[in-house]
Amino acid sequence: MVPDSRSGARVLSAVIFDVDGTLADTEREGHRPAFNAAFVAHGLDISWDAEEYGRLLTITGGRERVEADLRARGFGDATELAAEVHRTKTELFLDQILAGEILPRPGLVPLVRSLVDNEIRIAVATTGRRAWVEPLVRRFLGAGIVEVMVTGDDVSQLKPDPEVYLRALERLDLPAKSALAVEDSALGLRAASAAGLPTIVVTTDYTADQDFTGAATIRPSYLDSEPLLAAGCRQIHRRWWMTRNRTLSTPHDRGESHRQ
Repeated sequence: MVPDSRSGARVLSAVIFDVDGTLADTEREGHRPAFNAAFVAHGLDISWDAEEYGRLLTITGGRERVEADLRARGFGDATELAAEVHRTKTELFLDQILAGEILPRPGLVPLVRSLVDNEIRIAVATTGRRAWVEPLVRRFLGAGIVEVMVTGDDVSQLKPDPEVYLRALERLDLPAKSALAVEDSALGLRAASAAGLPTIVVTTDYTADQDFTGAATIRPSYLDSEPLLAAGCRQIHRRWWMTRNRTLSTPHDRGESHRQ
């Protein structure tokens, strides 16, 4: 895409969604109970309450979260056990999805419909496992709506590494200037920003107090004071690029722009 000749703004062609906390508020009453049930299934006397799980969310990746906690509890080399627990947890969480127990965040479905109606492409970029991500997305949005889906099965690095977003952009065949990311956490924001993407942050109870410096905008929900729809996404995307263009045109930053 080329910049708008009057404003230097880019044209929004795609929106790339994270999943956990973004498509659904999955962590507190979705993943956490599934982890606890998996611990029971493996004979482990472990139960994460909501507060403890919130602290563990600073560790990216469910298997990595389990392994770190097992090590802290004195299990030594817990790599294999953590992988087994995580596999069981994935199966249990998938059961929750298929049973309709996980619901989309209010306002998500109208937003996606609005994007589709305005010919803005939809992608997903998450380090969650495809085994549960794909059925969750299909249940929420229907078949054929998400054009590109990149999951933890497709990447070697977890967020805040930008790999998942870079792969999504590659599969969309778009530059970062033509897309917008939607995230819920500071780690996700860092990943999207490192890929060059302006980012809308829609917070959850777990992430509301995190540092979102650099976000294009921060909202407590898709509804907030008014629903987020395609027109709002275009406006946020345009405004972010206009601000960035002005910043990069200053004498101090002009010489540094090659490192952005």
